[in-house]
Amino acid sequence: MKNYCLTVTCDTARGIVAAISTFLSQQGCNITDSSQYDDQETNRFFMRISFVSEENKDIAALSAAFAATSETFGMQHAFHDEREKMKVVIMVSRFGHCLNDLLYRVRIGALPIEIVAVVSNHMEYQKAVVNADIPFHCIKVTKENKSEAEAAIMKVLEDTDAELIVLARYMQILSDDMCQKMSGRIINIHHSFLPSFKGANPYKQAYERGVKLIGATSHYVTADLDEGPIIEQDTVRITHAQSAADYVTLGRDVESQALARAIHAHAHHRVFLNGNKTVVFPASPGSYSSERMG
Repeated sequence: MKNYCLTVTCDTARGIVAAISTFLSQQGCNITDSSQYDDQETNRFFMRISFVSEENKDIAALSAAFAATSETFGMQHAFHDEREKMKVVIMVSRFGHCLNDLLYRVRIGALPIEIVAVVSNHMEYQKAVVNADIPFHCIKVTKENKSEAEAAIMKVLEDTDAELIVLARYMQILSDDMCQKMSGRIINIHHSFLPSFKGANPYKQAYERGVKLIGATSHYVTADLDEGPIIEQDTVRITHAQSAADYVTLGRDVESQALARAIHAHAHHRVFLNGNKTVVFPASPGSYSSERMG
């Protein structure tokens, strides 16, 4: 039997769930997990369904058969094979905690992704990446060569058929053009609990304000710096006794976890753009299990 998921976005209407359930039943499919959300403010409906094709139908056949239902409700929909791993390019600068965390999670099968390349504007992590049998590309970025550097990055994406870019503390601002081309397919980790404490040194800002919680935010990248739709956030509690350097060290763990959870949600097709916000459905049972430990 084949395990698939179906994602659906459309305007709110009566009978959507019934139509989808009836379709899957008629196609010999058994629903194993389902999440839905009806946004009363935007009048938009979102749904994700995991199901098993007990008649082993492929995605092409299911998608063709679903066309009439999709047209009736004006749906944007996609069928996904849950066994296929999403191809990802990771971009990193000189802070390697998120990169190393992702390399480990991928190695044990805790993330349903294939890292097809790592791009950096520095050489610090070449050995770690190459030792993991992943292609490493050092693409230097300066004010003078920014357009050429982005063209080289886009070439890596095209050559690898990458579906997602992950900015794992990549400390360069992407151009508006690149953000638009890859809209909804670039995830960033910001070392702050957005929308507070933006900019280059948020932990110092938090320290100076005497906050009792610091956090990290993983979001989609848009042309508006640090303003993209938020996917995942997390916090860690601190006290007056901690220094600004303590904030940075504690924050690194939060960054790694928030980024990994955001990638997990995106790779499992659980994230839906809803204007400037996102709808993020809970993980399906068993989706956090690893292939092996250690």
